[in-house]
Amino acid sequence: MQLLARRYDNQQTVAVTIAADRLASIEPAEANGADLPWLAPGFVDLQINGYGGQEFNDFELDVEKVAGLSRAIDSHGVTRYCPTATTQSFELLQHAFQTIDAACQQDPAVAARVACIHLEGPFLSRQDGPRGAHPLEHCRPPDWDEFQRLQEAAAGRIGILTISPEYDNAADVIRRVAESGVVVAIGHTSASSDQIRAAVDAGASMSTHLGNGAHGEIRRHPNYIWDQLAEDGLVASLIVDGHHLPRSVVKSFIRAKQLERCVLVSDITGMAGMPPGLYENSNLGSVEVLEDGRLVIPGQRQLLAGAALPIGVGVARVMEFAGLSLAEAVTMASSRPARLIGLEPVELEEGAVADLVLFQLEAGELHVQATILAGQLVYGELPFNSHQTDMTDDND
Repeated sequence: MQLLARRYDNQQTVAVTIAADRLASIEPAEANGADLPWLAPGFVDLQINGYGGQEFNDFELDVEKVAGLSRAIDSHGVTRYCPTATTQSFELLQHAFQTIDAACQQDPAVAARVACIHLEGPFLSRQDGPRGAHPLEHCRPPDWDEFQRLQEAAAGRIGILTISPEYDNAADVIRRVAESGVVVAIGHTSASSDQIRAAVDAGASMSTHLGNGAHGEIRRHPNYIWDQLAEDGLVASLIVDGHHLPRSVVKSFIRAKQLERCVLVSDITGMAGMPPGLYENSNLGSVEVLEDGRLVIPGQRQLLAGAALPIGVGVARVMEFAGLSLAEAVTMASSRPARLIGLEPVELEEGAVADLVLFQLEAGELHVQATILAGQLVYGELPFNSHQTDMTDDND
């Protein structure tokens, strides 16, 4: 497979040859690259709750549905992702994890895409505001034994746990989970400064969608947003879809945390990819998809019910909101989240795994042109169709 493109990191036009699943060569090219797509490592999305009407929180989830969802997000330029299950009964979470594990074992295409599972809850705040859309009846205190049983159901695939440290036993559970090799993230919390400090000391290393899952009004200082911004041990994941965080907040967060402690996530739900309208059967409850892509609680326009836009939107928006370069924005959606969960990041160099995305940036919008996973074209078309072998999931 061969292609021409512009490197995302230095803007150089290059001719790329892919052999098997590797980058065989990357050579400077004389071609005019003005109209060529940008070439970058595939995006790594740490928080995907569902897509196209299907969520992972679903008793009817089966291997085929997991496979369909995993392939559907190829169009987002995502090459690795974390299927995310949110606060629910033990039985539903157990079913979701067993099904995701079965899909990984039975379908190599799923296994190639799933980096690890993200468990967002059920050990979250019961307070309105921090709780967000997580059902009150299933929010509960941290329980190490329950986590172990869920990890067993997942066959060890849980790689991220989002938890609120506001409970008395939270620090102990965080320490045990972190020592087991799982990334512990603080999220959906009303924790005090001391509780957040204790969580970091116990091994918490991430903040889940910082600035969201919070009270509508909080004291000016101290508060759990300032506390997490100040903790150098926490990497902040940010939803930069233009709806979840105002541009001034995005810019301020990135300045405070600094780039090396920020990653992008989509946090898309099962309603992502659905046409505008009212949906009554979502596991989130009744939700409405607006014309501009926002997902809201029906009857108003301010209270969000999750995210509905892919991570590439965040790449374009964070460039606009925070004045970042293309290289800085792409890194927030690719190599940095990969490192956070222990994956070897993809580099544009000979011998690297060919997990790639090609895209255009037009009028501040990112449009995925092609996605390449382990050297195989799984979405879109390559520029100029230059000598490539068109490989689909049938070859996985």
